[in-house]
Amino acid sequence: MPVLLRLLLLAGLAAMPARAEVELVMGEEIGCIWCARWNAEIAPIYPKSPEGRAAPLRRVDIHDPLPEDLELNGRLVVTPTFVLVEDGIEIDRMEGYPGDAFFWSLLDRMLDSAAETVPALENWRAR
Repeated sequence: MPVLLRLLLLAGLAAMPARAEVELVMGEEIGCIWCARWNAEIAPIYPKSPEGRAAPLRRVDIHDPLPEDLELNGRLVVTPTFVLVEDGIEIDRMEGYPGDAFFWSLLDRMLDSAAETVPALENWRAR
């Protein structure tokens, strides 16, 4: 392939906007009974759900240093805490886990609210 064509292709690819990465960060700690309950009730089905496909789960221990690629609005104190992030920047959070119905309804509200400003979450329910 001629060099000029390669450069044009690369320039075109570089000019394309990157799709935002959305994740659900779970702040947890060893010995947390509510984390264990979430792991038993939600963790096995989360990746298969529309919510899990829209915002894949990422786990962090609240006692470890925060990964450099995360920018949160405050410390993770309560476990579990679920933080919806776009490109590592906090959009919304839910602290605690008092049951599966509560979790799903609050997460759906978080995703619906974020979908108003985050193009990557458009039509997240259809995933």
